[in-house]
Amino acid sequence: MNWHAVRAIYRFEMARTFRTITQSIASPVLSTSLYFVVFGAAIGSRMGEVDGISYGAFIIPGLIMLSILNESLSNASFGIYMPKWAGTIYELLSAPVGWGEAVLGYVGAAASKSMMLGILILATARLFVPYEIAHPVWMVLFLMLTALSFSLFGFIIGLWANDFQKLQVIPLMIVTPLTFLGGAFYSIDMLPPVWQKIALFNPVVYLISGFRWSFYGVADVNVVVSFSAILVFLAACLTAVWWIFRTGWRLRN
Repeated sequence: MNWHAVRAIYRFEMARTFRTITQSIASPVLSTSLYFVVFGAAIGSRMGEVDGISYGAFIIPGLIMLSILNESLSNASFGIYMPKWAGTIYELLSAPVGWGEAVLGYVGAAASKSMMLGILILATARLFVPYEIAHPVWMVLFLMLTALSFSLFGFIIGLWANDFQKLQVIPLMIVTPLTFLGGAFYSIDMLPPVWQKIALFNPVVYLISGFRWSFYGVADVNVVVSFSAILVFLAACLTAVWWIFRTGWRLRN
């Protein structure tokens, strides 16, 4: 394992984040704070409890997941797409750097940025809504695995995209709608029976459900199923990245 290469890629990507800290950190935190103001404080104070939890507190895990998923995809896809666009990807491919080192550097930096953002949003939420974390260790584990798996997915998007518009297609057209329909602002038990069954085909439901369980001990889906779903998605993304580097798809042509 070439740890010098991993450290160089990781430090470069993290330095890029701190050079654009307003866009990378401040903007997502401010946007999520507006959700807390509108849905948590304004609307939530006029709504009843959901599963015995105040509405403002109930949506905290969903809002954190919404930010984590979007930022993980954006950071990882942009991080690997820029070397492709600039042509410097060939320097990486010709250097003594394996696919594992490249993934650790780029994906590790994207996941680190997403976790930093998640922790900042969690701290910001305390200013608007009181909440408790029933299972803090599981909360951190769900946060880490989600940030890592979707950073890997974003890495794949960055390898697949051949222009800047394609970088936004999957996050905006697929991931964001799935997140809003995945129980970020409601429990799927509130849906009609038919739609409850349809919602179970949405993979984001399992992420949000497991993450919410770590806060309040309540979930729409069994927590073991949620945890297994994240591991399966992570394994699928790792396999896809390995295949891309092995075949050179979208890298050498």
